[in-house]
Amino acid sequence: MINYQHFTLQNGLEVYVHEDHTTPMAAFNILYNVGSRDENENKTGFAHLFEHLMFGGSKNIPSYDEPLQKVGGENNAFTSPDITNYYITLPAQNIETAFWLESDRMMSLSFDPKVLEVQRKVVIEEFKQRYLNQPYGDVWLKLRPLIYEQHPYRWATIGKEISHIEEATMDDVKSFFYKYYLPNNAILVVAGDITLEQIKELCTKWFEPIPASEKYVRNLPKEKPQTAPKFLETSAKVPLNAIYKAYHMPGRFDENFYNADLLSDVLGRGKSSRLYTKLVKEKQLFNNVSGYVTASLDPGLLMIQGNLNEGVSLETADAAIEEIVADLVNNALEESELQKVKNQSESTMAFSEVELLNRAMNLAFAANAGNVDWCNDDAQKIASVTPESLQKMAKQILRKENSSTMYYRAEK
Repeated sequence: MINYQHFTLQNGLEVYVHEDHTTPMAAFNILYNVGSRDENENKTGFAHLFEHLMFGGSKNIPSYDEPLQKVGGENNAFTSPDITNYYITLPAQNIETAFWLESDRMMSLSFDPKVLEVQRKVVIEEFKQRYLNQPYGDVWLKLRPLIYEQHPYRWATIGKEISHIEEATMDDVKSFFYKYYLPNNAILVVAGDITLEQIKELCTKWFEPIPASEKYVRNLPKEKPQTAPKFLETSAKVPLNAIYKAYHMPGRFDENFYNADLLSDVLGRGKSSRLYTKLVKEKQLFNNVSGYVTASLDPGLLMIQGNLNEGVSLETADAAIEEIVADLVNNALEESELQKVKNQSESTMAFSEVELLNRAMNLAFAANAGNVDWCNDDAQKIASVTPESLQKMAKQILRKENSSTMYYRAEK
């Protein structure tokens, strides 16, 4: 259970405070309600580019890392299709340094052309190294537009193509900043050895003077139900043939999310899962195979992927996966197998909440999704999954007409 207190500043900034006086540390997490799904499809990669630009200095603080390091702090950030998240951990006695740094970035980011050029090059190099020059690196660049036809999940967070970042202008950058990096489009969570009154005072001092602007209202196209299976074949100089299968499923905070999540665990979580037991250990068709969910805010994906052993055809491997999937659809799980994956999920959740920063992030994610209390509902939702509800989910999403399959052939 993550306890919290909440208040809202006059400029619309939502603030959540999680007191934990068993630690001398504090976590400062600020989430901006913007991800790659909010981009113009002809100017993609901007949310991720901004994650980099935000570390390039602000009007009054040319070096972001240096003052933080002097007070024993660490920081980082990440971008997803749904959000951009920045976080700092530091000794609680130095918490005001985090307020000073983050408020200055929100109020007056440095629009230095030199910073834009440096970070542009960094992002382009990341695009090349991680997505173009790495074995299987382009999988999601190819899969997303196969799976999604309407929703902006159809491009990767890094962007559709390098040219969108190469051609980004300073006007583009300023426009993006002033649309999304607003106090009334952000959620701040402060956790650790702090008090509510202390955080109220610091928020009033550092964040309340920042003016609000027109609040961003998301209106994205919804993905239409898939009515026929999709297929793509590609090839590259990779070590082994690989197969990727995607099934549309509910979003992260949908009431049925955990039925789909536990379904993916039964299929492919760990070496005791059905896919690994049958296809790696027994039939020895795969070198490795797994199942997982994307856990996106809008309806996401249940994924199955694996690399084949030498000499095994992609068609044979695909048929073997389909056989295991069909068994889950047609036959209810034994209670013992369901309990195993429940235990795994509950254990992962419990261990994650040991970390102060994870608790702060969980509060921010749930609040941004629409209800902060959802962060405390996961255990109950996991417990409520039954063999019957899991089989019902299997019948709903593990249908051929709801699937997209990609064969990735290894070129000789």
